[in-house]
Amino acid sequence: MSEENITRLEINGKELILIGTAHVSKNSAEQVKEVIETENPDSVCVELDEQRYKSVTEGSKWQDTDIFKVIKEKKATLLLMNLAISSFQKRMAKQFGISPGQEMIQGIESAKEADAELVLADRNIQVTFSRIWRGIGLKGKAMLLTQVVGSIFTKETISEEELEKMKSQDMIDSMLHEFTEVFPKLKKPLIDERDQYLAQKIKEAPGKKVVAVLGAAHVPGIKEEIKRDHDLKKLTQLPPKSKKPKIIAWSIPFIILGIILYTFLSNPSVGMQQALSWLIWNGGLSAIGTAIALGHPLAILTALIIAPISSLNPLLAAGWFAGFVQAYIMKPNVRDFENLTEDAFTVKGFWRNKVTRILLVVVFANIGSSLGTFIGGADVVRLFIQNLLG
Repeated sequence: MSEENITRLEINGKELILIGTAHVSKNSAEQVKEVIETENPDSVCVELDEQRYKSVTEGSKWQDTDIFKVIKEKKATLLLMNLAISSFQKRMAKQFGISPGQEMIQGIESAKEADAELVLADRNIQVTFSRIWRGIGLKGKAMLLTQVVGSIFTKETISEEELEKMKSQDMIDSMLHEFTEVFPKLKKPLIDERDQYLAQKIKEAPGKKVVAVLGAAHVPGIKEEIKRDHDLKKLTQLPPKSKKPKIIAWSIPFIILGIILYTFLSNPSVGMQQALSWLIWNGGLSAIGTAIALGHPLAILTALIIAPISSLNPLLAAGWFAGFVQAYIMKPNVRDFENLTEDAFTVKGFWRNKVTRILLVVVFANIGSSLGTFIGGADVVRLFIQNLLG
């Protein structure tokens, strides 16, 4: 049996065998099968949480998705990103003729065959997302979204050799170093904290011999973190929401309304210009965003009317209203949900499928409205200063 990508540790009288895998590598799945059959462990840990375990064992049950509930719970962007990342991974997996996460599925199946206890060792994905999102700031969010969107639509292919090379320690260490430089705040919740969580779960797994199936990027960190004890409860706590964004979100409308009202009282014609500028920039850019998403004319009209009002109330968003209208008029059918995974492979598919088009309407209408708020707000301030100086 090849020992490449395998790390053996002795902790507290337990034998721990870590298999570093690439999530879309055929060789990784084969190695997982071979190691578990040979070692016959008491426990098998897999780098999955409950949600992802259900996803890989039952498949993504998109048919059960309530699109209205997704919009209402403000999860349209999250679902769109989830689909996008999933499509990128599936495209790579399709290139090698395997299922994404095949090594995790193999770990689950081999654990059953070996009569070993299966341990879902990863932290809940929603907790990880929340800790990332709340910790990276506005600039970090913009950079992350750009990076994710850019990776979705790339046509780049990767050779099996390159994929195997990615599993070597040196390559992974250099990748993580690069990752830290680009997104220093992202590495902590995405890699470091999960290394700690995974290490503790592996250490606590029942039995004297434990095999852990892990993404190769986590192995160097786990080797270090497993020497220490970690508080799982602390690692799953959600950080408190910062009050700063709320204060800014409520301050902008009050400032804009105050400036327009003051200008109206001193110079009604300039006040009217300010009001028109606010309406045109907000409504216009939100409507353009909806049109780019190929929204229904009534969804475009909704964005045009609602955006100037919703921009003055942080509890509302033009995209929700435009999305509801789009979903009501162009309601997705069962086939749209069934084709969701395949359609997410291509840019054309994202726009063609009624489900993803609704998500695009929500996201693009909101982006347009946000741009409109900054541009319209700047124009309102410009006219105010001109009026004061004039």
